[in-house]
Amino acid sequence: MPTDTDTLHGMLDNAQLNRTHWKVWFLSAMGVFLDGFDLFIIGVALPLISHSMGITKEWIGLVGAAAPLGAMVGAFTLGRYTDKLGRKAMYLFDLVFFVVFAGLSAIAWNVGSLLAFRFLLGIGIGADYPISSTYVSEFMPKKIRGRMLSGAFSFQALGALFGAAVGLGILMLHPAPDAWRYMLAIGVIPAIIVMVLRTSVPESPRWYLAQGQVDKAGAVAEKLTGKVAAVTAAAESPLRYKVLFSRQYLRRTILATVPWFLMDIGLYGIGVFTPTILAVMAFTGHGSFIHKDVLSTQGAVFLDIFLVVGFALSILLIERWGRIRLQWLGFLGMTVAMVLLALVGVPKGASGGTVALIFIGFALFNLMVNMGPNATTWILPTEVFPTSLRASGHGLAAASGKFGAAIGIFLLPVIEKSLGIGWTLAMVAVASFLGLIITWLFGVETQGQSLEDTGSVVPTLRQPNRGSRGTAPAVSKL
Repeated sequence: MPTDTDTLHGMLDNAQLNRTHWKVWFLSAMGVFLDGFDLFIIGVALPLISHSMGITKEWIGLVGAAAPLGAMVGAFTLGRYTDKLGRKAMYLFDLVFFVVFAGLSAIAWNVGSLLAFRFLLGIGIGADYPISSTYVSEFMPKKIRGRMLSGAFSFQALGALFGAAVGLGILMLHPAPDAWRYMLAIGVIPAIIVMVLRTSVPESPRWYLAQGQVDKAGAVAEKLTGKVAAVTAAAESPLRYKVLFSRQYLRRTILATVPWFLMDIGLYGIGVFTPTILAVMAFTGHGSFIHKDVLSTQGAVFLDIFLVVGFALSILLIERWGRIRLQWLGFLGMTVAMVLLALVGVPKGASGGTVALIFIGFALFNLMVNMGPNATTWILPTEVFPTSLRASGHGLAAASGKFGAAIGIFLLPVIEKSLGIGWTLAMVAVASFLGLIITWLFGVETQGQSLEDTGSVVPTLRQPNRGSRGTAPAVSKL
């Protein structure tokens, strides 16, 4: 009889990292990088778009929300096709959307065309969420799976930082209202490179096995591990999409979708409009429109550093403290940060001490969101569902998150216009606190376990490694 380490799943769970692992990881991470770059550079571009096109805050909200709405559609629909047609086919297809519609967005001739192109661009961005996360989770050894997933998703912060830096550089070199076109176009270059490199990545052996393609699964596993796997039959029967809402999986579906929805209201609402909010809260009365945009963009670049630091903490702590603990701690920090900023409101005169509090609030928010829920909401859906539903479940979760993002991006400028910044930020604080509560009540810890165990709904799940500190039980609360 084959031992656990002789089976395909055992071999993958206990493999040593090689070049193929790193290639899958890096090219998946670069998809997240493009997401971070594009969905956050729009925050730098929106004031320029508003000025050059002469559109209202409602239209600005729609332009900002177009890509997340497209991402919601892309994640929901193409996540399911990733389970049906394979990981690799969709791995290439989604970047075609990015390349084509990022370029078209840059040459949009009016607000209607810009909305359409940003929406279609978002379809490609959204599709990459379930595809890249599933690829990484199905290839990585179980002891470092969370760290590798968190590391891959940390490229979103690098993309956001790069986007803010590129936006600032373009503003410095070309301080004109039409500079937004160059900002939106520049992401096409790395997207083409990543699309070409992705053609050399193998299909997931776990997907092959779930489809009953035993020989192909064994061949990829042997390439990854250098060993011959004891593969005899498909690991599971395909599950229908409605199973996600069955009694057995509903708890996991709630955990995967609701916190991500609540988190993205704040992450994108605050992230996209950070330059705009800084211009109002910290740089009122600082010269011309372009000069204020440069100052607020410089502030956003500085604050984006804390997004990177937050992900670094996530990578360090994810296998020590577990997914659930990091998620609710992150939501707690986000709540505190938003309450602080809500209390500051719009300062009269923006003294040095008040401006410092504003930057502390934003820095704390960026640090805690990436240390916790921004990483863990991306990780958990890849681990709590079985192989035949993994991309579908992650696609549903990502779609939920992008719906929250669209709400945050569209409503924040509208609410700010009606109620002021203080009340707007207080609403983000409420959403963050609700994310903490849902995580606490519905948490399912997956730390240190095989995907075949974490995707099972059998009550007696195998416990995570006893050697790790801060380990939570396999199923917590409710």
